[in-house]
Amino acid sequence: MASQLPYSSAFMLSSILGFIISVFFVMDYSLSWGFTFALVFLIMFISSVISMSQIEAHDKYGLQELAIHEQIHGRKKKKRKKKK
Repeated sequence: MASQLPYSSAFMLSSILGFIISVFFVMDYSLSWGFTFALVFLIMFISSVISMSQIEAHDKYGLQELAIHEQIHGRKKKKRKKKK
């Protein structure tokens, strides 16, 4: 098992969406709360980028628990026989 695991893609997605929502919607109501939320979500995004860049090359392909879907390689599509 790898000693350091990157954050999931949902963590990065939530930080991006949270930043956009806090800048465009929350800042309209309160400037201080909007800035605070934007800062927190920006820190979340930066931490997810740092965690992805610090993983070693031999561990990148061994992280099956973080995979979104399984990729099937080497299987060819079967041709269907036409019915007469």
